[in-house]
Amino acid sequence: MSTVPINLEWLSDCSGCHVAIVDLHEKILAVLESVTIQRCPVLTDVKDYPKAAIGIVSGAIRSEHDRHAAEEMRKSCDLIIAWGSCAVYGGIAGAGNVHSREEIIDAVYTRNKTTGTQAPPSREVSALEPAVSPLDSVIAVDLYLPGCAPHPGFVFDALLALLEGRSPRIATGESVCARCRRQMEKTEVERIRKNAEGVPDPERCFLSQGYLCMGSVTLDRCMAPCPLNGIPCSGCAGATRQVLTEPNRDIRTEIAERMSRLTAIPREAIIREIERTAKTHYSYTMATPMIGEKPTFLIRKWTDEERDDYEQDHHH
Repeated sequence: MSTVPINLEWLSDCSGCHVAIVDLHEKILAVLESVTIQRCPVLTDVKDYPKAAIGIVSGAIRSEHDRHAAEEMRKSCDLIIAWGSCAVYGGIAGAGNVHSREEIIDAVYTRNKTTGTQAPPSREVSALEPAVSPLDSVIAVDLYLPGCAPHPGFVFDALLALLEGRSPRIATGESVCARCRRQMEKTEVERIRKNAEGVPDPERCFLSQGYLCMGSVTLDRCMAPCPLNGIPCSGCAGATRQVLTEPNRDIRTEIAERMSRLTAIPREAIIREIERTAKTHYSYTMATPMIGEKPTFLIRKWTDEERDDYEQDHHH
């Protein structure tokens, strides 16, 4: 029986998406019966890009090497999967877009107290792109599979769907809340709580308890393990389609709208807290133009205000 050749590539990310393939456990045998993995940076020492039916690319476009590798994958593969939130949205590397390339290099290599060098590397390390961007800013993408990493169930379904020439079955447009069993209740909570503060009620929605949870604005590509195990959603699978595509919807205002109705916390106070910690709450998605280019997304203004407040408080 002939198998389908597959290439994998790893751009700017943490390798977690490649580990997710191993997390298929015995299901990987069903996939391996149908495919031949030709190129995989964590398994093989293949330097070139052999012809393949499917290309799986994880990671954001952060360096010139990333751009070159993405282009080579597109040339060699019939279909490309953007694998994980870094490839789909730019991921946490997108937080670098708050600063210029020169500011980052200066902070890491020139003015860093923990390094002995006074100049950035010029030969050994690929030059940075002017900004972090998703995979589809450089090449055409055929299937998007966000997640950090995508749950093995979505991984298995996506691979089989491509092999069988159909659409993935379990990848719906629902939010993380759709799989969370916590109940939304109106409470008299008056202030936002830190995640490490207290022990949340396991039966009640985090928003009702004053904890910022991004489940309602985050696409389900994880099967809600965090809220089901006592941890508020951090938004790692990326924003819901409504937030991404509708100009008047935004992560902070959507959460504030729900949370202010469930508690006694003013809507504006919730919005301000999310703006204050925007690098955290927008970290997975700020590099995608669908978030980063919204007229309501003012992260440089928010971070400048937070820095000024911090310096003012510590000056006194």
